[in-house]
Amino acid sequence: MAGQTFSKVDFSKYFQPPSLKDARRRRREAVQIINDFTIPDDMETVGREKRYLIETYGCQMNEHDTEVMAGILEKMGYQETDELKDADVILINTCAIRENAENKVFGHIGALKTLKLEKPGLIIGVCGCMAQEEVVVNKILAKYPQVDLIFGTHNIHRLPQLLKEALFGKEMVVEVWSKEGDIIENLPQSRRGHIQAWVNIMYGCDKFCTYCIVPYTRGKERSRRPEEIIQEVRELARKGYKEVTLLGQNVNAYGKDLKDLKNYGLGNLMDEMRKIGIPRIRFTTSHPKDFDDHLVEVLGKGGNLCEHIHLPVQSGSSAILKIMGRGYTRERYLDLFHKIKRAVPNASFTTDIIVGFPNETEEQFEETMSLVRECQFDGAFTFIYSPRAGTPAARMKDNVPMDVKKERLQRLNKLMDELAAQSNAKYQDQVVEVLVEGESRKNHDVLSGHTRTNKVVNFRGPKSLIGQLVKVKITDAKMWSLDGEWQAETEAMHQ
Repeated sequence: MAGQTFSKVDFSKYFQPPSLKDARRRRREAVQIINDFTIPDDMETVGREKRYLIETYGCQMNEHDTEVMAGILEKMGYQETDELKDADVILINTCAIRENAENKVFGHIGALKTLKLEKPGLIIGVCGCMAQEEVVVNKILAKYPQVDLIFGTHNIHRLPQLLKEALFGKEMVVEVWSKEGDIIENLPQSRRGHIQAWVNIMYGCDKFCTYCIVPYTRGKERSRRPEEIIQEVRELARKGYKEVTLLGQNVNAYGKDLKDLKNYGLGNLMDEMRKIGIPRIRFTTSHPKDFDDHLVEVLGKGGNLCEHIHLPVQSGSSAILKIMGRGYTRERYLDLFHKIKRAVPNASFTTDIIVGFPNETEEQFEETMSLVRECQFDGAFTFIYSPRAGTPAARMKDNVPMDVKKERLQRLNKLMDELAAQSNAKYQDQVVEVLVEGESRKNHDVLSGHTRTNKVVNFRGPKSLIGQLVKVKITDAKMWSLDGEWQAETEAMHQ
Protein backbone atom coordinates (compact mmCIF):
# COMPACT_ATOMS: atom_id res chain seq x y z
CA MET A 1 0.00 0.00 0.00
CA ALA A 2 1.77 3.11 -1.24
CA GLY A 3 2.59 5.64 1.48
CA GLN A 4 1.85 3.36 4.45
CA THR A 5 5.43 2.22 5.00
CA PHE A 6 8.66 4.00 4.20
CA SER A 7 12.31 3.84 5.06
CA LYS A 8 14.25 6.73 6.57
CA VAL A 9 14.65 9.37 3.86
CA ASP A 10 17.88 11.26 3.30
CA PHE A 11 16.21 14.65 3.08
CA SER A 12 19.34 16.39 1.84
CA LYS A 13 18.86 14.71 -1.56
CA TYR A 14 15.58 16.55 -2.07
CA PHE A 15 15.90 19.77 -0.15
CA GLN A 16 18.19 22.78 -0.18
CA PRO A 17 17.84 24.60 3.17
CA PRO A 18 17.23 28.36 3.01
CA SER A 19 20.49 30.27 2.63
CA LEU A 20 20.35 34.02 2.21
CA LYS A 21 23.93 34.07 0.90
CA ASP A 22 23.28 31.39 -1.73
CA ALA A 23 19.89 32.82 -2.65
CA ARG A 24 21.31 36.26 -3.40
CA ARG A 25 23.93 34.65 -5.68
CA ARG A 26 21.30 32.73 -7.61
CA ARG A 27 20.37 35.75 -9.75
CA ARG A 28 23.50 35.21 -11.83
CA GLU A 29 22.22 31.88 -13.12
CA ALA A 30 20.69 31.91 -16.58
CA VAL A 31 16.96 31.26 -16.86
CA GLN A 32 15.99 28.45 -19.21
CA ILE A 33 12.68 28.54 -21.07
CA ILE A 34 11.39 25.02 -21.64
CA ASN A 35 8.70 24.39 -24.24
CA ASP A 36 8.71 20.61 -24.51
CA PHE A 37 6.36 19.49 -21.71
CA THR A 38 4.74 16.14 -22.54
CA ILE A 39 2.87 13.42 -20.66
CA PRO A 40 4.89 10.14 -20.74
CA ASP A 41 3.26 7.50 -22.96
CA ASP A 42 2.69 5.10 -20.06
CA MET A 43 0.83 7.81 -18.06
CA GLU A 44 -1.46 9.20 -20.78
CA THR A 45 -4.43 6.98 -19.81
CA VAL A 46 -3.59 6.12 -16.20
CA GLY A 47 -6.45 8.32 -14.95
CA ARG A 48 -9.16 6.92 -17.19
CA GLU A 49 -12.38 6.37 -15.15
CA LYS A 50 -10.62 7.89 -12.12
CA ARG A 51 -11.17 11.20 -10.33
CA TYR A 52 -9.03 13.89 -8.75
CA LEU A 53 -9.60 16.61 -6.16
CA ILE A 54 -7.25 19.53 -5.46
CA GLU A 55 -7.70 21.63 -2.32
CA THR A 56 -6.03 25.04 -2.49
CA TYR A 57 -4.79 27.30 0.29
CA GLY A 58 -3.22 30.74 -0.10
CA CYS A 59 -2.72 33.27 -2.84
CA GLN A 60 -3.79 33.64 -6.46
CA MET A 61 -0.47 32.10 -7.50
CA ASN A 62 -1.49 28.93 -5.68
CA GLU A 63 -4.90 29.07 -7.35
CA HIS A 64 -3.22 29.28 -10.73
CA ASP A 65 -0.83 26.43 -9.85
CA THR A 66 -3.94 24.38 -9.11
CA GLU A 67 -5.28 25.15 -12.58
CA VAL A 68 -2.03 23.83 -14.07
CA MET A 69 -2.05 20.65 -11.95
CA ALA A 70 -5.70 20.09 -12.89
CA GLY A 71 -4.79 20.50 -16.55
CA ILE A 72 -1.98 17.93 -16.24
CA LEU A 73 -4.23 15.42 -14.45
CA GLU A 74 -6.97 15.83 -17.05
CA LYS A 75 -4.38 15.19 -19.78
CA MET A 76 -3.79 11.85 -18.02
CA GLY A 77 -7.49 11.00 -18.17
CA TYR A 78 -8.57 12.04 -14.65
CA GLN A 79 -11.86 13.86 -14.11
CA GLU A 80 -12.48 16.40 -11.36
CA THR A 81 -14.71 15.67 -8.37
CA ASP A 82 -15.85 17.78 -5.42
CA GLU A 83 -16.30 14.75 -3.14
CA LEU A 84 -13.33 13.48 -1.13
CA LYS A 85 -14.78 9.95 -0.99
CA ASP A 86 -14.94 9.75 -4.80
CA ALA A 87 -11.35 10.89 -5.41
CA ASP A 88 -8.54 8.57 -6.48
CA VAL A 89 -5.98 11.38 -6.20
CA ILE A 90 -6.17 14.15 -3.59
CA LEU A 91 -3.63 16.98 -3.81
CA ILE A 92 -3.38 19.60 -1.06
CA ASN A 93 -1.84 22.77 -2.50
CA THR A 94 -0.45 24.63 0.49
CA CYS A 95 0.61 28.11 1.59
CA ALA A 96 3.59 28.82 3.88
CA ILE A 97 2.92 32.47 4.66
CA ARG A 98 0.96 32.08 7.91
CA GLU A 99 1.23 29.58 10.76
CA ASN A 100 -2.57 29.25 10.98
CA ALA A 101 -2.71 28.05 7.36
CA GLU A 102 -0.14 25.36 8.14
CA ASN A 103 -2.10 24.18 11.17
CA LYS A 104 -5.24 23.85 9.05
CA VAL A 105 -3.37 21.76 6.50
CA PHE A 106 -1.96 19.39 9.10
CA GLY A 107 -5.43 19.00 10.62
CA HIS A 108 -6.84 18.16 7.21
CA ILE A 109 -4.07 15.66 6.39
CA GLY A 110 -4.77 13.95 9.71
CA ALA A 111 -8.47 13.70 8.92
CA LEU A 112 -7.67 11.96 5.60
CA LYS A 113 -6.13 8.98 7.42
CA THR A 114 -9.52 7.30 7.82
CA LEU A 115 -10.32 7.75 4.12
CA LYS A 116 -6.93 6.23 3.22
CA LEU A 117 -7.63 3.17 5.35
CA GLU A 118 -11.01 2.72 3.67
CA LYS A 119 -9.51 3.23 0.19
CA PRO A 120 -5.89 1.95 0.17
CA GLY A 121 -5.38 2.81 -3.50
CA LEU A 122 -6.03 6.51 -2.86
CA ILE A 123 -3.04 8.78 -3.57
CA ILE A 124 -2.67 11.71 -1.17
CA GLY A 125 -0.20 14.43 -2.13
CA VAL A 126 1.00 17.59 -0.40
CA CYS A 127 2.42 20.28 -2.67
CA GLY A 128 2.92 24.04 -2.82
CA CYS A 129 4.98 26.28 -0.57
CA MET A 130 4.67 24.29 2.67
CA ALA A 131 6.16 21.30 0.88
CA GLN A 132 9.45 23.19 0.52
CA GLU A 133 9.92 23.78 4.25
CA GLU A 134 12.24 21.22 5.80
CA VAL A 135 10.41 21.24 9.15
CA VAL A 136 7.10 20.56 7.39
CA VAL A 137 8.37 17.64 5.33
CA ASN A 138 10.10 16.10 8.35
CA LYS A 139 6.81 16.33 10.25
CA ILE A 140 4.92 14.63 7.41
CA LEU A 141 7.57 11.89 7.17
CA ALA A 142 7.38 11.26 10.91
CA LYS A 143 3.65 11.57 11.62
CA TYR A 144 1.58 11.26 8.45
CA PRO A 145 2.33 7.97 6.65
CA GLN A 146 -0.99 8.32 4.78
CA VAL A 147 0.73 10.87 2.52
CA ASP A 148 2.15 9.28 -0.64
CA LEU A 149 3.61 12.27 -2.43
CA ILE A 150 5.31 15.55 -1.52
CA PHE A 151 6.47 18.01 -4.18
CA GLY A 152 7.29 21.71 -4.38
CA THR A 153 6.32 24.65 -6.54
CA HIS A 154 9.25 24.06 -8.92
CA ASN A 155 8.21 20.46 -9.53
CA ILE A 156 4.67 20.84 -10.85
CA HIS A 157 5.73 19.98 -14.39
CA ARG A 158 7.07 16.69 -13.00
CA LEU A 159 3.65 15.64 -11.68
CA PRO A 160 3.16 12.74 -14.16
CA GLN A 161 6.51 11.17 -13.23
CA LEU A 162 5.99 11.74 -9.50
CA LEU A 163 2.48 10.32 -9.63
CA LYS A 164 3.83 7.24 -11.40
CA GLU A 165 6.34 6.69 -8.59
CA ALA A 166 3.58 7.15 -5.98
CA LEU A 167 1.23 4.72 -7.76
CA PHE A 168 3.74 1.94 -8.27
CA GLY A 169 6.34 2.50 -5.55
CA LYS A 170 6.41 1.36 -1.94
CA GLU A 171 7.79 4.47 -0.29
CA MET A 172 6.70 8.06 0.11
CA VAL A 173 7.76 10.08 -2.93
CA VAL A 174 9.52 13.33 -2.05
CA GLU A 175 10.75 15.89 -4.60
CA VAL A 176 10.77 19.41 -3.26
CA TRP A 177 13.71 21.09 -4.92
CA SER A 178 15.12 21.45 -8.38
CA LYS A 179 16.86 24.09 -10.45
CA GLU A 180 14.71 27.11 -9.68
CA GLY A 181 15.49 29.22 -12.71
CA ASP A 182 13.34 27.49 -15.30
CA ILE A 183 10.16 28.72 -16.99
CA ILE A 184 7.94 25.95 -18.38
CA GLU A 185 5.85 27.57 -21.12
CA ASN A 186 3.35 25.08 -22.51
CA LEU A 187 1.88 23.46 -19.41
CA PRO A 188 -1.80 22.52 -19.79
CA GLN A 189 -4.32 24.46 -17.71
CA SER A 190 -7.84 23.71 -16.56
CA ARG A 191 -9.14 27.19 -15.83
CA ARG A 192 -11.83 27.72 -13.22
CA GLY A 193 -14.76 29.16 -15.15
CA HIS A 194 -14.81 31.20 -18.36
CA ILE A 195 -15.18 34.73 -17.00
CA GLN A 196 -11.95 35.60 -15.18
CA ALA A 197 -8.46 34.25 -15.77
CA TRP A 198 -5.08 34.48 -14.08
CA VAL A 199 -1.94 34.77 -16.15
CA ASN A 200 1.53 34.37 -14.64
CA ILE A 201 3.87 37.03 -15.99
CA MET A 202 6.78 36.20 -13.66
CA TYR A 203 7.81 33.83 -10.91
CA GLY A 204 9.76 34.10 -7.70
CA CYS A 205 10.96 37.01 -5.56
CA ASP A 206 14.36 38.51 -4.82
CA LYS A 207 13.28 40.99 -2.15
CA PHE A 208 14.11 38.82 0.90
CA CYS A 209 11.88 40.60 3.40
CA THR A 210 13.16 39.25 6.70
CA TYR A 211 9.83 37.64 7.68
CA CYS A 212 8.98 36.03 4.34
CA ILE A 213 9.58 32.47 3.15
CA VAL A 214 8.46 33.13 -0.46
CA PRO A 215 11.95 33.82 -1.94
CA TYR A 216 12.94 30.33 -0.79
CA THR A 217 9.75 28.48 -1.76
CA ARG A 218 9.18 30.26 -5.08
CA GLY A 219 12.77 30.90 -6.11
CA LYS A 220 14.47 33.68 -8.01
CA GLU A 221 12.67 36.39 -9.96
CA ARG A 222 12.23 35.31 -13.55
CA SER A 223 10.02 36.96 -16.14
CA ARG A 224 8.14 35.34 -18.99
CA ARG A 225 8.74 36.79 -22.43
CA PRO A 226 6.23 39.59 -23.20
CA GLU A 227 5.26 37.99 -26.52
CA GLU A 228 4.23 34.77 -24.69
CA ILE A 229 2.10 36.75 -22.23
CA ILE A 230 0.48 38.90 -24.94
CA GLN A 231 -0.33 35.79 -26.98
CA GLU A 232 -1.93 34.09 -23.95
CA VAL A 233 -4.06 37.14 -23.10
CA ARG A 234 -5.15 37.56 -26.72
CA GLU A 235 -6.24 33.92 -26.74
CA LEU A 236 -8.28 34.52 -23.58
CA ALA A 237 -9.90 37.51 -25.29
CA ARG A 238 -10.83 35.31 -28.26
CA LYS A 239 -12.41 32.82 -25.86
CA GLY A 240 -14.60 35.54 -24.38
CA TYR A 241 -12.98 36.11 -20.98
CA LYS A 242 -13.98 39.43 -19.45
CA GLU A 243 -11.19 39.91 -16.91
CA VAL A 244 -7.52 38.93 -16.68
CA THR A 245 -5.27 39.33 -13.64
CA LEU A 246 -1.52 39.37 -14.28
CA LEU A 247 0.26 37.50 -11.49
CA GLY A 248 3.68 37.66 -9.88
CA GLN A 249 5.05 37.33 -6.36
CA ASN A 250 6.53 40.78 -6.97
CA VAL A 251 4.77 41.80 -10.15
CA ASN A 252 6.40 45.24 -10.30
CA ALA A 253 9.82 43.65 -10.83
CA TYR A 254 8.63 42.27 -14.16
CA GLY A 255 11.18 42.61 -16.95
CA LYS A 256 14.24 43.43 -14.84
CA ASP A 257 15.85 40.11 -15.79
CA LEU A 258 15.06 40.42 -19.51
CA LYS A 259 18.48 41.77 -20.41
CA ASP A 260 17.84 41.92 -24.16
CA LEU A 261 14.81 44.18 -23.64
CA LYS A 262 16.30 47.34 -22.24
CA ASN A 263 14.09 49.14 -19.69
CA TYR A 264 11.09 46.92 -20.48
CA GLY A 265 8.94 46.72 -17.35
CA LEU A 266 5.41 46.22 -16.11
CA GLY A 267 4.41 49.65 -17.44
CA ASN A 268 5.33 48.58 -20.98
CA LEU A 269 3.42 45.31 -20.61
CA MET A 270 0.34 47.05 -19.19
CA ASP A 271 0.44 49.46 -22.15
CA GLU A 272 0.27 46.39 -24.43
CA MET A 273 -2.66 45.05 -22.40
CA ARG A 274 -4.59 48.25 -23.13
CA LYS A 275 -4.60 47.31 -26.82
CA ILE A 276 -6.18 43.87 -26.25
CA GLY A 277 -9.96 43.48 -26.37
CA ILE A 278 -10.55 42.33 -22.80
CA PRO A 279 -12.76 44.67 -20.73
CA ARG A 280 -10.75 44.42 -17.52
CA ILE A 281 -7.05 43.97 -16.71
CA ARG A 282 -5.69 43.77 -13.16
CA PHE A 283 -2.31 42.87 -11.63
CA THR A 284 -1.08 41.63 -8.27
CA THR A 285 0.90 41.62 -6.01
CA SER A 286 2.80 44.89 -5.97
CA HIS A 287 5.94 45.77 -4.05
CA PRO A 288 6.21 49.53 -3.39
CA LYS A 289 9.96 49.53 -3.96
CA ASP A 290 9.57 48.54 -7.63
CA PHE A 291 6.43 50.58 -8.46
CA ASP A 292 7.93 53.02 -10.96
CA ASP A 293 6.73 56.29 -12.53
CA HIS A 294 6.19 54.72 -15.96
CA LEU A 295 3.69 52.24 -14.51
CA VAL A 296 1.88 55.08 -12.72
CA GLU A 297 1.72 57.01 -16.00
CA VAL A 298 0.29 54.02 -17.90
CA LEU A 299 -2.32 53.31 -15.20
CA GLY A 300 -3.42 56.93 -15.56
CA LYS A 301 -4.40 56.21 -19.18
CA GLY A 302 -7.32 54.11 -17.95
CA GLY A 303 -9.13 52.11 -20.60
CA ASN A 304 -9.38 48.48 -19.58
CA LEU A 305 -6.88 48.92 -16.70
CA CYS A 306 -8.93 48.57 -13.52
CA GLU A 307 -8.87 51.28 -10.85
CA HIS A 308 -7.81 49.03 -7.98
CA ILE A 309 -4.29 48.88 -6.55
CA HIS A 310 -3.17 46.36 -3.96
CA LEU A 311 -0.13 48.01 -2.39
CA PRO A 312 1.18 46.14 0.68
CA VAL A 313 2.70 48.50 3.25
CA GLN A 314 3.23 45.98 6.13
CA SER A 315 4.03 48.76 8.64
CA GLY A 316 3.74 52.54 8.91
CA SER A 317 7.00 52.85 10.82
CA SER A 318 10.24 53.44 8.89
CA ALA A 319 12.20 51.77 11.71
CA ILE A 320 10.10 48.60 11.50
CA LEU A 321 10.16 48.66 7.70
CA LYS A 322 13.97 48.68 7.89
CA ILE A 323 13.99 45.65 10.19
CA MET A 324 11.55 43.96 7.82
CA GLY A 325 13.94 44.60 4.92
CA ARG A 326 11.20 46.22 2.82
CA GLY A 327 13.52 48.64 1.04
CA TYR A 328 11.40 51.79 1.44
CA THR A 329 10.46 54.25 4.18
CA ARG A 330 7.10 55.48 5.38
CA GLU A 331 7.67 58.71 3.44
CA ARG A 332 8.54 56.87 0.22
CA TYR A 333 5.39 54.76 0.50
CA LEU A 334 3.17 57.80 1.07
CA ASP A 335 4.78 59.65 -1.86
CA LEU A 336 4.01 56.69 -4.11
CA PHE A 337 0.48 56.34 -2.76
CA HIS A 338 -0.40 59.96 -3.45
CA LYS A 339 1.31 59.85 -6.87
CA ILE A 340 -0.93 56.93 -7.92
CA LYS A 341 -3.96 58.65 -6.39
CA ARG A 342 -3.31 61.76 -8.50
CA ALA A 343 -2.88 59.69 -11.67
CA VAL A 344 -5.95 57.50 -10.98
CA PRO A 345 -8.27 59.68 -8.84
CA ASN A 346 -11.05 57.06 -8.58
CA ALA A 347 -8.73 54.20 -7.60
CA SER A 348 -9.45 52.01 -4.61
CA PHE A 349 -6.49 50.87 -2.52
CA THR A 350 -6.03 47.75 -0.44
CA THR A 351 -2.97 46.72 1.55
CA ASP A 352 -1.31 44.14 3.83
CA ILE A 353 -0.29 44.95 7.40
CA ILE A 354 1.61 42.93 10.00
CA VAL A 355 1.18 43.85 13.67
CA GLY A 356 3.47 42.85 16.51
CA PHE A 357 6.67 42.48 14.49
CA PRO A 358 9.75 42.00 16.73
CA ASN A 359 10.61 45.20 18.61
CA GLU A 360 7.45 47.04 17.49
CA THR A 361 6.66 49.66 20.13
CA GLU A 362 3.29 51.25 20.83
CA GLU A 363 4.50 54.45 19.15
CA GLN A 364 5.53 52.52 16.04
CA PHE A 365 2.18 50.78 15.89
CA GLU A 366 0.51 54.21 16.13
CA GLU A 367 2.57 55.24 13.09
CA THR A 368 0.86 52.39 11.22
CA MET A 369 -2.54 53.59 12.42
CA SER A 370 -1.82 57.16 11.29
CA LEU A 371 -0.68 55.95 7.86
CA VAL A 372 -3.88 53.94 7.49
CA ARG A 373 -5.91 57.04 8.39
CA GLU A 374 -4.01 59.13 5.84
CA CYS A 375 -4.40 56.60 3.04
CA GLN A 376 -7.98 55.65 3.98
CA PHE A 377 -7.59 52.17 2.53
CA ASP A 378 -10.67 50.47 1.16
CA GLY A 379 -9.59 47.19 2.72
CA ALA A 380 -6.61 45.43 4.28
CA PHE A 381 -5.35 41.95 4.98
CA THR A 382 -4.18 42.24 8.58
CA PHE A 383 -2.04 39.67 10.37
CA ILE A 384 -0.42 39.02 13.72
CA TYR A 385 3.30 38.38 13.19
CA SER A 386 4.35 34.75 13.46
CA PRO A 387 7.93 33.60 12.72
CA ARG A 388 8.56 31.37 9.70
CA ALA A 389 11.37 28.83 10.12
CA GLY A 390 14.39 29.62 7.96
CA THR A 391 13.79 33.35 7.65
CA PRO A 392 16.08 35.99 9.24
CA ALA A 393 13.20 37.29 11.39
CA ALA A 394 12.81 33.84 12.95
CA ARG A 395 16.18 34.42 14.62
CA MET A 396 14.94 37.68 16.18
CA LYS A 397 13.43 37.64 19.63
CA ASP A 398 9.63 37.58 19.25
CA ASN A 399 9.34 40.09 22.07
CA VAL A 400 5.85 41.57 21.62
CA PRO A 401 3.47 39.68 23.95
CA MET A 402 0.58 37.88 22.26
CA ASP A 403 -2.04 39.79 24.23
CA VAL A 404 -0.49 43.06 22.98
CA LYS A 405 -0.47 41.74 19.39
CA LYS A 406 -4.14 40.77 19.63
CA GLU A 407 -5.13 44.14 21.14
CA ARG A 408 -3.30 46.02 18.36
CA LEU A 409 -4.89 43.84 15.68
CA GLN A 410 -8.32 44.54 17.19
CA ARG A 411 -7.72 48.31 17.09
CA LEU A 412 -6.43 48.15 13.53
CA ASN A 413 -9.37 46.04 12.35
CA LYS A 414 -11.83 48.42 14.01
CA LEU A 415 -10.27 51.33 12.11
CA MET A 416 -10.35 49.33 8.85
CA ASP A 417 -14.05 48.56 9.42
CA GLU A 418 -14.77 52.29 9.78
CA LEU A 419 -12.80 53.17 6.65
CA ALA A 420 -14.41 50.38 4.62
CA ALA A 421 -17.86 51.60 5.62
CA GLN A 422 -16.93 55.19 4.66
CA SER A 423 -15.52 54.04 1.33
CA ASN A 424 -18.60 52.02 0.43
CA ALA A 425 -20.96 54.81 1.54
CA LYS A 426 -19.70 56.88 -1.41
CA TYR A 427 -21.35 54.36 -3.75
CA GLN A 428 -24.85 54.91 -2.34
CA ASP A 429 -27.30 55.66 -5.22
CA GLN A 430 -24.46 55.44 -7.78
CA VAL A 431 -24.73 53.31 -10.92
CA VAL A 432 -21.71 51.03 -11.27
CA GLU A 433 -20.47 48.49 -13.78
CA VAL A 434 -20.44 44.96 -12.35
CA LEU A 435 -18.85 41.84 -13.80
CA VAL A 436 -21.36 39.15 -12.80
CA GLU A 437 -19.36 36.18 -11.53
CA GLY A 438 -22.12 33.88 -10.29
CA GLU A 439 -24.63 33.29 -7.56
CA SER A 440 -24.09 34.70 -4.09
CA ARG A 441 -22.75 32.06 -1.70
CA LYS A 442 -25.30 33.13 0.91
CA ASN A 443 -28.36 33.23 -1.37
CA HIS A 444 -28.63 31.39 -4.69
CA ASP A 445 -31.41 33.74 -5.80
CA VAL A 446 -28.97 36.64 -5.70
CA LEU A 447 -26.21 37.33 -8.23
CA SER A 448 -22.78 38.59 -7.20
CA GLY A 449 -19.84 40.28 -8.88
CA HIS A 450 -17.22 43.00 -8.60
CA THR A 451 -16.87 46.59 -9.74
CA ARG A 452 -13.75 47.81 -11.52
CA THR A 453 -12.58 49.06 -8.10
CA ASN A 454 -12.98 45.50 -6.75
CA LYS A 455 -16.07 46.16 -4.62
CA VAL A 456 -18.44 43.22 -4.11
CA VAL A 457 -21.96 43.91 -5.43
CA ASN A 458 -25.02 41.69 -4.84
CA PHE A 459 -28.27 42.09 -6.78
CA ARG A 460 -31.21 40.13 -8.18
CA GLY A 461 -31.39 39.27 -11.85
CA PRO A 462 -31.66 36.36 -14.29
CA LYS A 463 -28.91 33.72 -14.28
CA SER A 464 -28.27 34.59 -17.93
CA LEU A 465 -26.39 37.68 -16.69
CA ILE A 466 -23.57 35.51 -15.29
CA GLY A 467 -20.42 36.32 -17.22
CA GLN A 468 -21.76 39.69 -18.41
CA LEU A 469 -20.90 43.29 -17.58
CA VAL A 470 -24.05 44.99 -16.30
CA LYS A 471 -25.12 48.29 -14.75
CA VAL A 472 -26.32 48.16 -11.14
CA LYS A 473 -27.65 51.03 -9.00
CA ILE A 474 -26.43 50.77 -5.41
CA THR A 475 -29.34 50.80 -2.97
CA ASP A 476 -27.59 49.72 0.25
CA ALA A 477 -23.92 50.39 0.98
CA LYS A 478 -22.77 47.93 3.65
CA MET A 479 -19.39 47.74 5.33
CA TRP A 480 -17.85 45.06 3.09
CA SER A 481 -20.31 44.77 0.20
CA LEU A 482 -22.88 46.70 -1.83
CA ASP A 483 -26.49 45.74 -2.60
CA GLY A 484 -28.12 47.08 -5.72
CA GLU A 485 -30.74 46.89 -8.46
CA TRP A 486 -29.96 45.74 -11.98
CA GLN A 487 -30.64 48.57 -14.44
CA ALA A 488 -32.30 46.39 -17.07
CA GLU A 489 -34.18 49.23 -18.76
CA THR A 490 -31.06 51.41 -19.01
CA GLU A 491 -29.11 48.59 -20.63
CA ALA A 492 -31.92 47.81 -23.05
CA MET A 493 -31.88 51.45 -24.25
CA HIS A 494 -28.18 51.16 -25.11
CA GLN A 495 -28.47 47.90 -27.03
